[in-house]
Amino acid sequence: MAVPYGPLLVVEDTQHILDLLAVTLRFKGYPVVTAKNGEEALEKVEEERPALIITDILMPRMDGFALMYSLRQNPKTSQIPVVFLSATYITTEDKEFALKLGAVRFLVKPIDTAEFLLTIAEILTEGAPPMPPLLSKAEFYHGYRERLEEKLNEKVHQISRTERLLQTLSTEQKPAFEALLVEASEQKKEIQIELDQLFKILADEDFDE
Repeated sequence: MAVPYGPLLVVEDTQHILDLLAVTLRFKGYPVVTAKNGEEALEKVEEERPALIITDILMPRMDGFALMYSLRQNPKTSQIPVVFLSATYITTEDKEFALKLGAVRFLVKPIDTAEFLLTIAEILTEGAPPMPPLLSKAEFYHGYRERLEEKLNEKVHQISRTERLLQTLSTEQKPAFEALLVEASEQKKEIQIELDQLFKILADEDFDE
């Protein structure tokens, strides 16, 4: 299957999901390059000029929202179509913010393979829709902060519920929920890091809210 220019860039910090997406696309004949966070993705974009970027949102170092805004600010990369994948940012508000940033599609994990491949093929053959106007820094930071704060609160609530539940479970039932607790705790840590970084940026920025 021909690609208009450049490979497809898959950005995902969970290795088995990254491998699955890459193998699925390569099996259909697409050239694929990968990155594990937004910072790596920006480096790959400079090197490869991908035809399309498929990215998770919740990632360490630079998440998908920050990656998208960075791409849109650069005239050389502002028109590269971006597909968001997420299991965490799945509310209506999350999707609306993603589309305002310029994402062409938003898919919820776990990914339906047929829907995923159809989406990629449609974008590459039919072209991406026109990009929305670039958000101002104030608009981006306000929306980004809201998304991060909402997810942080969700994770705190999820962790609290899981910890209470673990006290009532049998020994046989506990391992699965202990794994969920570890995952939620790691996600909370990642979101808190992103939020702390954002607060530092806001303290240094000079713009009207």
